[in-house]
Amino acid sequence: MNYIWSKLSLLEFIEQSINQVVSEKDYTFSDLFAWTWIVWRYFKKKWHKVIANDLQYYSYVLNRHYIWNHTDLYFSNLVEEIPGLLTWDVNTYKEIVCNYLENLPEKKWFVYTNYSFWWTKGTEFERMYFSDENAWKCDAIRDKIDERKKDGKINDDEYYFLLCSLLESVDKVANTASVYWAFLKKLKKSAQKSLELTPADLMLNEQDHIIYNEDINTLIKNTKHDVVYLDPPYNHRQYSWNYHILETIAKNDKPKIKGKTWMRDCSEQKSLYCSRDKVKKAYSDLISNIDAKYVFLSYNDEWLMSLEDIKEIMSQRWEYWYFTKKYNRFKADKDENREYKKDYVYEYLHYVKIEK
Repeated sequence: MNYIWSKLSLLEFIEQSINQVVSEKDYTFSDLFAWTWIVWRYFKKKWHKVIANDLQYYSYVLNRHYIWNHTDLYFSNLVEEIPGLLTWDVNTYKEIVCNYLENLPEKKWFVYTNYSFWWTKGTEFERMYFSDENAWKCDAIRDKIDERKKDGKINDDEYYFLLCSLLESVDKVANTASVYWAFLKKLKKSAQKSLELTPADLMLNEQDHIIYNEDINTLIKNTKHDVVYLDPPYNHRQYSWNYHILETIAKNDKPKIKGKTWMRDCSEQKSLYCSRDKVKKAYSDLISNIDAKYVFLSYNDEWLMSLEDIKEIMSQRWEYWYFTKKYNRFKADKDENREYKKDYVYEYLHYVKIEK
């Protein structure tokens, strides 16, 4: 997924920092703002049990597949519909099913009629989030996935694998500058390519993992953790706005949409962590109620809370300190349009050892 502020370049820094603090080797890693999925996936590969949570449903879909699914998928109830599944090689099943869905007949439904240029041409708000072909291919695949789930032809694991594959594949051909807050006026090269339903990776292992789709401040009052990693929203821009189309595709609920960018109502998914006036109290409540051995917070020097605020809040629970690393900042807009002009930021990994 094309996420802004991805922690991909900071994974080793995060791991090395945690290893300097956490004495235990076999611990459960809880990523409770898991929208990026980059961090928990890295720790899953290190054979840690993972707990993940995110308020956005599209993020839950990605987590549901990548965390929960850890054994082979067989699609045994689709054999009559897809004869190629009679092969004995289980390693090809995912590719066969995705190829079948990728070549479904044309279906012009919600994505096509609202987010492709051809259908919106000449209207008050012409929108070009996807090419016409990719929009109807998305409609055809998404509705077929729901049809086969409703008639019992695919189970939950297979359903979330296919939906995860679609979200990632659609994102690769979206005509945006990383987020869905706005679209580009002309189709960029990647958006001109035909949508290919690429199978999502399947990470096989013997661990059982846990995922949630809840508000973190509610979740934390009812759960226990070993090592908690927090990577909250970084500014006032709500992620429910930034990725509203992925949320709509994930839910397939065909919501009421409005405005120039045809956005769904995201009021129930607004995060207090995106509000300069509310973030400190929200984080204070979170830290006060968290039941864990260690808590780590990723937060850089351009975010809403100050270093003094974080120190004040985390120090209440026991031993507090932080690690820091300089790295290149994300830039998707022109320099003159950005609030922050510099090319780099300092990432802080704050931590607290909680005394029971």
